[in-house]
Amino acid sequence: MNNGLRRIELLAPAKNLECGIAAIDHGADAVYIGAAQFGARQTAGNSTEDIAELTRYAHQFGAAVYVTVNTIVYEKELPALEHLLRQLVEMGVDAILVQDMAVLEIYKKLKAEYMMRGYRMPALHASTQTDNRCADKVKWLKENGFERVVLARELSLEEITNIHKAHPDVELEAFVHGALCVSYSGACYASQYFFNRSANRGECAQFCRMAFDLKDSDGETLIEDSYLLSLKDMCQLDRLGDLLEAGVCSLKVEGRLKDANYVKNVVATYSEALNAYIAKHSDKFCPSSFGKCSYTFTPALEKTFNRGFTHYFFNGRQKDISSFNTPKAMGEYVGYVKEIRRGSFNVAGTAMFANGDGLCFFNRQKKLEGFRVNRVENNRLFPLTMPKNLEPGMALYRNNDIEFERAMQGKTATRKLQVRFVVDVVDGKLTFTAMDECGRKTKVVFNENPEKAQKSQHDNIVKQLEKLGNTAWEAEDVRILNSADEFFIPSSRLAALRREIIEALEDTAIPTTEGGDSLRNIKSASSSKGTTTTVNADAINIANVANPIAQAYYAAHGVKNAPKAFELNPNYKAGSTTDASAVPPLMTCRYCLRYALGYCVKNGGKRPTWHEPLYLEAKNGMRVRLAFNCAKCQMEVHAE
Repeated sequence: MNNGLRRIELLAPAKNLECGIAAIDHGADAVYIGAAQFGARQTAGNSTEDIAELTRYAHQFGAAVYVTVNTIVYEKELPALEHLLRQLVEMGVDAILVQDMAVLEIYKKLKAEYMMRGYRMPALHASTQTDNRCADKVKWLKENGFERVVLARELSLEEITNIHKAHPDVELEAFVHGALCVSYSGACYASQYFFNRSANRGECAQFCRMAFDLKDSDGETLIEDSYLLSLKDMCQLDRLGDLLEAGVCSLKVEGRLKDANYVKNVVATYSEALNAYIAKHSDKFCPSSFGKCSYTFTPALEKTFNRGFTHYFFNGRQKDISSFNTPKAMGEYVGYVKEIRRGSFNVAGTAMFANGDGLCFFNRQKKLEGFRVNRVENNRLFPLTMPKNLEPGMALYRNNDIEFERAMQGKTATRKLQVRFVVDVVDGKLTFTAMDECGRKTKVVFNENPEKAQKSQHDNIVKQLEKLGNTAWEAEDVRILNSADEFFIPSSRLAALRREIIEALEDTAIPTTEGGDSLRNIKSASSSKGTTTTVNADAINIANVANPIAQAYYAAHGVKNAPKAFELNPNYKAGSTTDASAVPPLMTCRYCLRYALGYCVKNGGKRPTWHEPLYLEAKNGMRVRLAFNCAKCQMEVHAE
């Protein structure tokens, strides 16, 4: 806590060091990044050296670095896991995201050792992969040592509010932007089943972004060649205040596979909106890091990769959350085709175009087609190759704004900390003191005996101290006391003193507030006291046990028969002789295709005329069966 204010965090993804630094520069209060192993985005791993460098950079602004150790872990990998955890503790990262309870157990083993050696232990965050849907699950995680819980993306505002009311001493993290998984996180095995690529091992093959035919039990095709499991992207930009009032302290942007331009634009957009809300409600909230950002571009979400936007289940069930026609980015609407001539066409609309823009449209078959603009003459566009299926009246979207992309190149933001200088005479010595907005304070004494100056040195002292260049600081104020400006100090010596002060600031830790580290508004009731808590097994929807440590952990905490990870059963794969009915659901979804099509009788929809069960069939022969659990308002995707 900070004077009774809740500290709020904008949490950004970092594919690599470059993206992490870009996130901090553009306003992120924290970043999450994968190490070389055990991150849920296998292709977004990073060296310990890069993570350490990112941590150093983030900490100068009071920002935090969280490392994703959120895959399931096989028994043979446990020694490597312990080695990684030791590295993360020693480099001073702020938190570790966890799915596999073996991580928690090894962490506990290391905790006493490292605390005796004077290390600050990172916090433990329960990854969304642990499938956190209810207050009972949050309670169990809290009692077992987790300070923060990353909530399931599917939760409504009411559900989030109720979880916070039940457990106000737990930090809640919620996704606010980015791609959506159609299955509950941690409960998707389709990629493993069909492609031998485990989503719980960071290898998701995106089965849900494939095109399918929807067929009934009679073999009748109800919908042909559509992306029936593909969802739009989440965007809660206009609901940030609701999330904060509901008890969320960390607002998370998805995208650890996204490039730096995505991170820059999305983070800047959300940072501006979040700062504006906090400023209006400064009696309740404050930022969790320091520094003011300035940008060389105007943030615009529609310019960055998206599949269209949705609030998902934030407001309850909504029909318009899927994107049947394409899993690709459409971009922003820019007008419609007015007239077509040979090799060119006119656009009706107010958008401005540039040579090199990427445009797209839906053809008569509702398939997305794209093309590149070669030349622009006002509102007349000359494509590099004229699309043959383009017709008058068709809507146009821009998925690559060349001018915006150019504006995003290079350094596009600066983040500066305010620092105040005081120049004084103490015991006959000139002293230079600096204090920044983070609370860091340093002092340098000029031990030489300066001569009296012929004229006031005030302006030159101010000028030299304000030359902070490419440092993280900018001078807010320079005060000169006790006639300190009557002494002559060469500009070169003043510059050297300035550098010494700033280097000292860089080496000074930010003072911690009550409870202290990073966001850490509260301290969870850790199980380090040796207590054993139990939980109703129904609250553990997903266990994904892949090693004996995790198995023993669940058994000791009330889940006696936690099933082994899907990945460890060789029969659970396509083409096996195992009866498909014995295979657990490949996906468990809050998203329901019946509802999306308007056939949910429970919610006032039409009564289906088809014969169930329904099937999804891909062109490559993959086939799954849909089961509708109306009592739980869930759709299950089963092997067939």
